[in-house]
Amino acid sequence: MNFFPIFKKEIHSYFSSLIAYIVLVVFLVISGYLYYTDLAAFLLWGGENLTLGLWQFLFHDIRLILLLTIPLLTMRLFAEEKKLGTIELLVTYPFRDIEILTGKYLACLSVLILMLMLTLLYPILLALFQTVNPEPIITGYIGLFLLGAAFISCGIFVSSMTENQTVAALVSSGFIFFFWLIDWNEAAMNPQLGQVLNHISLYEHFYNFARGVIDTKDIVFFIIFSFFFLFLTLRSLESRRWRGLK
Repeated sequence: MNFFPIFKKEIHSYFSSLIAYIVLVVFLVISGYLYYTDLAAFLLWGGENLTLGLWQFLFHDIRLILLLTIPLLTMRLFAEEKKLGTIELLVTYPFRDIEILTGKYLACLSVLILMLMLTLLYPILLALFQTVNPEPIITGYIGLFLLGAAFISCGIFVSSMTENQTVAALVSSGFIFFFWLIDWNEAAMNPQLGQVLNHISLYEHFYNFARGVIDTKDIVFFIIFSFFFLFLTLRSLESRRWRGLK
């Protein structure tokens, strides 16, 4: 697929403006502070569980920061194009909708990977002073990547539905929160409904990764979740033809 020009354009857009830098700084400052507080807490009260418990807390903290920051990365992907009218210019080039979507999605995914790679400094620094088991760390980062990819797919779909970046960010956050909290009031539901909601809860499927456990069904869920929202985005892009937009 000829998506590389779109990918290159989006990467340039991120790093030629302040968007990526602001998101990276906010992400690293908050995650660094939470890592420090988690480490201090475990050294004081739970040192014997440091090799596993620390990473569980840290990964749960990072997924919350991703929940807040990823909508800031996805909000502009299509909303800005619509706002400026460049979406019509873009589709006149020899790119298919799936190539445009793939280029934008992979560009945002690349920023996510950069964000996660920068946090590898935390276990590296700890390894200088104490033996660190890499397995739960690797598993946790796999979970964060899959979770972030799911967040991006949701955010890019919302961005394709509006030309207002602020609306895109807020609605994306709402969507993600909905799928995160969907089964939290399980006690108030009948068992059958609770079980169904449990299966589509982002929290439930991320929880195993944070504990250092890889379950195939969790990987499959995140892949299906991401592809579902990317499919909806394609339908949203194609809808411009239904409205007479070429």
